[in-house]
Amino acid sequence: MNIEKAYATGYIVSTDGTKIGYRQLGRGPSLVLMHGGLQASQSLMLLATAMSDEYTVYVPDRRGRGLSGPLGENYSIRRECEDLGALLDKTGAQDVFGLSSGALITLHSALHLPSIRKIALYEPPLSITPVLNKFMPRYEREIAEGKIVSAFITIIKGLGISPLLNLMPRFIMLPFLKLATRYGKEPEGDVPLHELIPTFQDDDFLIRETAETFQTFENVSAKSLIMGGSKSPDYFKVIIGKLAAIMPGARSMEFAGLDHSGPDDGGKPAIVAEELRRFFRA
Repeated sequence: MNIEKAYATGYIVSTDGTKIGYRQLGRGPSLVLMHGGLQASQSLMLLATAMSDEYTVYVPDRRGRGLSGPLGENYSIRRECEDLGALLDKTGAQDVFGLSSGALITLHSALHLPSIRKIALYEPPLSITPVLNKFMPRYEREIAEGKIVSAFITIIKGLGISPLLNLMPRFIMLPFLKLATRYGKEPEGDVPLHELIPTFQDDDFLIRETAETFQTFENVSAKSLIMGGSKSPDYFKVIIGKLAAIMPGARSMEFAGLDHSGPDDGGKPAIVAEELRRFFRA
């Protein structure tokens, strides 16, 4: 898969006037990919490339990062859904894939945007499991103290999404990650990790804000595919099972050997792309 495949950039203006930038590549029916927490559009470029021979793929930078404007006043799930809606209006896209918090936004958008035909969700972080409650206070304290790398380690260990790093002591991880974030060079146009780490609190806000909305997902009319990885934490399996049970016509599936990063550039996006093709073609 060619990670250097050229892409164009563009932007739309959302309901509140915020500029939302995106990367675009490929040719064919329009498809939108929504990235998750600690990510920007750069994180889904391998998946976008894998889909681009059949689709015109749009990968927005969610507000507060990259090509897009700031969070703005009254940041909320509604704002995120308005951003996605504006992109759908411009591109004519009816199909959306979302990873993690991007899946949460996609799911809520499907409740309010009738133009959405199909949604594919990869491990949306619904609040029906109390994982974030255990580590967010420490993360927030570290962010406030400017300890960005320590906050990143707190996220990794708190979410439990990397079994190997989970076993590694903090005192070993800290100097290595400090060097990586200080001297690592990002490709032109990519958002550096040290800028993405503080945005995790925005994703946490969305999860908490939507905590009491689970029952509304029985009203999602878009055809839905809910995906996860066999190596992901058990709480994602609980979420996927409950969503599949409440959403009419939803189908769930598990990728053997994949974890929470399965669709992104650090995972195995080609495998996920194969399933997305089958789903969106049907």
